[in-house]
Amino acid sequence: MRLIDAGTAFLAGVAMFILVMTLTPFQGGGFTEPTGNDGNIINQVGYLSLSALYLFCLFIFVDRKLLLTLLSPAWIVVFAIAFWSSMQAYDPAAALRGVMLTALSMTLVAAVLLLPRSERSFVNACSTAVLILIVIDYAAVFLIPGAATHTAAGGEPWHAGSWRGHLIHKNFAAPVFSVLAMFGIYCWRSGFVKRGAAIFFLAAFFVLKTQSKTTTGFLPLAIMLVFMARVFGRPGLVIALHLILTAVIACLTIGTVMSPQLLALTTWLMEDPTFTGRDDIWRFGIASIRDRFWDGYGYFSFWLSPAVLGQEANFEAAWDVRGIVSGHNTYLDALLAFGVPAGSAVILILMGKPLFDYLTAYRRPENRALADFMLMIVVFMTYNGMLESYYLNRADPMWLLFALGSFGLTIVSRYSLKREEP
Repeated sequence: MRLIDAGTAFLAGVAMFILVMTLTPFQGGGFTEPTGNDGNIINQVGYLSLSALYLFCLFIFVDRKLLLTLLSPAWIVVFAIAFWSSMQAYDPAAALRGVMLTALSMTLVAAVLLLPRSERSFVNACSTAVLILIVIDYAAVFLIPGAATHTAAGGEPWHAGSWRGHLIHKNFAAPVFSVLAMFGIYCWRSGFVKRGAAIFFLAAFFVLKTQSKTTTGFLPLAIMLVFMARVFGRPGLVIALHLILTAVIACLTIGTVMSPQLLALTTWLMEDPTFTGRDDIWRFGIASIRDRFWDGYGYFSFWLSPAVLGQEANFEAAWDVRGIVSGHNTYLDALLAFGVPAGSAVILILMGKPLFDYLTAYRRPENRALADFMLMIVVFMTYNGMLESYYLNRADPMWLLFALGSFGLTIVSRYSLKREEP
């Protein structure tokens, strides 16, 4: 039995490592915005094989009642909308491949959460995987800096020297390592003090070296906000404050393109109220919603569609919308992809349901440490979503880590954790 427990924990650790590292790390020295994973044969074959392996392990080693958690009605609705939306895309076959890759990669999330037989096994296996990954990225920064840091030769020379590790851009590395820093806090609280401290400080320092100012601000904000539940014993108050902060951040980011007053306030508060030219992208995206208000442009299809590629160049804008693949705002992209009714439903499910799950999970004292970690992910990624897009984004680590937090809260709201192996 102990051999099986060790084996399932090992498989969960491997899943955690692949989930964050991806199957295609260290892609190039300069930044070319990704065009998606759906056409990558490595991802197609790799995640299909991994999905088959982990689904087999889940059915063999996980209790049937726990497996039924995978059939969450909320997640079924989200993926039903995604599959329906792929039929609205200008290239339905490519969009459908993207949705399938998203579904396949989600088996890694399920494996990380369900295969370990106890909380201790989960922490031990995943902390080992995370430490190995961090060591690899640090080694790459110092030994092969051209592959792990931005250089002046890339498409954005002003980012030269910023760390990005195995990911393609510092704006992707910063949120991923922020979540790893939160995981270090959870490990620390779970009794793995030295390992947790190492993960937290190494990951937090990595975030600083990415030179991503907004992420560096969101990370301590999310941590402090969630810890207020433990300090005051009022999880409902924390959720209320989170919703207020979400509204404030929305007003100070995408809200600036809709209100001159909000733009003036943001200009007064920060050095770059355009968020490196994102305001031009948001303005174009918002104006495009009305043309496909009800059904949207299809799963990950708007920014690569003829509606965008056929535009004339706007030389006054900071960004040429014809050369990007996301709106740098996950909520705007959800509305563009799925339409306003379905997109709003996806946003409410992915951002709202975890908050209710946390309130339920908090009632179980043995679940609180893990529930706090999962809520930190959701809170942080809610704020980060104002500046980056990740919803249902195939095997993107930002999406999978958010799914880990969201789906993890579903589990801890329904089941009590076992501290040690049975």
